[in-house]
Amino acid sequence: MRKESVGTDVILSGWINKKRDHGNLLFIDLRDNYGITQCIINKDNSNFKELEKIQLETVIKIEGKVVDRSKDTINKEIQTGEIEVVIQTFNVLGTCKELPLPVFSDQEYSEEIRLRYRFLDLRRKKIHENIILRSKVISYIRNQMNEFGFLEFQTPILTSSSPEGARDFLVPSRLNPGKFYALPQAPQQFKQLIMVSGFDKYFQIAPCFRDEDARADRSPGEFYQLDLEMSFVEQNDVFKVVEKLLVNTFNEFSDKKLLFNKFPRITYKDSMLKYGSDKPDLRNPLIINDITEIFSRDDVSFEIFKKLVKSGSKVRCIITKNTKDKPRSFFDNIDKWAKEQGASGLAYFTIEKDKEVSGKGPVGKFFSKNSIEEIMKKTGAKVGDSIFLACARQIELEKITSLARDKIARDLELIDDSVFAFCWVVDYPMFEKNEITNKIEFSHNPFSMPQGNLDDLNFDDPLNILAYQYDIVCNGIELSSGAIRNHIPELMYKLFSVAGYSKKDVEQKFSGMINALSFGAPPHGGIAPGIDRIVMLLANEKNIREVTMFPMNQNAQDLMMNAPSEINEKQLKELNIILKDKK
Repeated sequence: MRKESVGTDVILSGWINKKRDHGNLLFIDLRDNYGITQCIINKDNSNFKELEKIQLETVIKIEGKVVDRSKDTINKEIQTGEIEVVIQTFNVLGTCKELPLPVFSDQEYSEEIRLRYRFLDLRRKKIHENIILRSKVISYIRNQMNEFGFLEFQTPILTSSSPEGARDFLVPSRLNPGKFYALPQAPQQFKQLIMVSGFDKYFQIAPCFRDEDARADRSPGEFYQLDLEMSFVEQNDVFKVVEKLLVNTFNEFSDKKLLFNKFPRITYKDSMLKYGSDKPDLRNPLIINDITEIFSRDDVSFEIFKKLVKSGSKVRCIITKNTKDKPRSFFDNIDKWAKEQGASGLAYFTIEKDKEVSGKGPVGKFFSKNSIEEIMKKTGAKVGDSIFLACARQIELEKITSLARDKIARDLELIDDSVFAFCWVVDYPMFEKNEITNKIEFSHNPFSMPQGNLDDLNFDDPLNILAYQYDIVCNGIELSSGAIRNHIPELMYKLFSVAGYSKKDVEQKFSGMINALSFGAPPHGGIAPGIDRIVMLLANEKNIREVTMFPMNQNAQDLMMNAPSEINEKQLKELNIILKDKK
C-alpha cells in the first residue's frame, strides 16, 4: 500500500510489532514479511479496549480504510510511511505468550536465548533481511551459472567415509549391519565423476557436513557452497568464471566498491612471508619483511635476537609509516598485546635523523647507523617510520606477525571497511611435514595435479613439489579452495605413496574414483566458494550465524529442536548398535 491506495478498503494480516497508546488514539505497527504498516484505532471504536490489552507479536487480521498521514507524521524510513490504516474490525489469528526477547529491537541477546527461540529471532528486522538477502544471492548465483552454460546436478548425501580432511558425520546402515555411510564433507569425488561422465560444466548449491569446531566464519556441522567443476580447462579458465561471478554478485548486492576487478594472484610462499597468512586482507597496506640476515652483522648488538637466530629462529618486521609522533603508550600497548597472544612481545624503534640515522625506542640503541640503513633499504622504511620486530620459529612467527599486522592496522585506522579486496592465493605445496609426527602429508587436496613436467617430478624431495591448488580470499576471509585435478591413476598412486598410502589403500578408499579415471578421464578442475561466507560479507556481518537460518551453537547443538538427541533401544537394535555406559 502506497499513496495511491488512499481511500480503499483493505484487509491486512500480520504480527503486532509495536503499540503506542495516546489515550484517545491507539497506534499499532503491523508487520509481515514485506515490512510495517501503521494502523490506528479511535477510543470510540468498540474494539479499542481489547486491542489496547493485546500482547505484542499476536497475529491479527484487521479490516479498515487507507488514509493519508498528516505532513508532520510522514515516516520516510518505511515504504508505507505516507499512509496509515484506520482499523474498523479485527480478529486474532494467533495468540502470543510472554516474549523471551523483544522482536521490534535488534538489541543483543545471549546466544542461548537467540538460538532456543530462533523463530522469534528471525522475525527481527536485521536478521530477517539477512535471510532474504541470502535467498536473493543464491537465486542470482544460480541464474548466473545457468547463463555461463553450467548444468545443475544433485550429488548423493549418503556416501562413503573419506580418510582426508575433517571428521565425518557417520550414519549407520540398517540393511548392512556394522557398516556406516558418511555425510559428504564436499561432493569432491562425485563432481569429478560427473566430468568423467562427459558433462563439461557442473554446479550445485551443495550442502556439506563436517564435524568441526565452530568459528565466527565457520558453522559447526553443516554449510552450503557453490560447488562447480569444468572439463578441458586450466587454472586460468576456472579463475575467469569465478572472477566474473563474484564481481557481478558483489556489485549487484553491495554498495561497497571492489578494490580489484581483476583479482591479484599471490603465491602461497609470498603470502606467508608478506602477510603471515594464506588468507591476506589486502585492504591492509602493511607488509611483513624478513630481516633475519641483519642479525648476523657485527654492528647489531641485539643479543637476544642474535642468539635465537643462531638456533634457527627468524626475524620479521612490520613498518608503520610516519608514526614518529605517536605516544610511547601506542607502542607499549602493541607490545603488551603481543604478549597476551602468547608471543614474547614485539620489539620496536622509530627511525630518526639528526646528522645521521638512528633508532629511537627501547631497542634502537642496539642498531648502528649502517644496520638501520640496511633495514631501510630492504624494507622501504623512511625516516619517521617505526619498525616492529618479532623473532621466533617460522610457524609461531607467521602467526604473531599476521595478527600484529591486523592489530596495528586497526589501531592506526588503515583498513578501509568500505571496499572488498579479492585475491587468489596460488602455488600451494603438494605436501607438508607434520610438525608433531614428522610425517609427510598432503597440504591441501590429495586429488590435485602437481605442477611441472610430470616425468621430471622428484618424489624423493616431495616438499618442493607445487600443485595447481588455489584459494579465493576476500578481506582476509577464505571463501574457497580449489584445484586442477589429477586425472592420471598411476600418478595418483605415486602421490599417495609419498603420504604413506599403499596402492591397496588407495584402491580400497577411492575405488570408484580410480576405476573411473581408468576409462578415459578429461583434464578437469573446479572450486567451491562458500555461500554462507559470501552472504556474511555482503550483509556486513562478523559471524556466520547471522546469515544462517537455523544455526547450531558453539557445541554443535540445535537448542530449538534439541539435537543431537538420544535414541531408544528399539532404534539401536534395528541398527545393530550397542552403546557403552558413560563413565
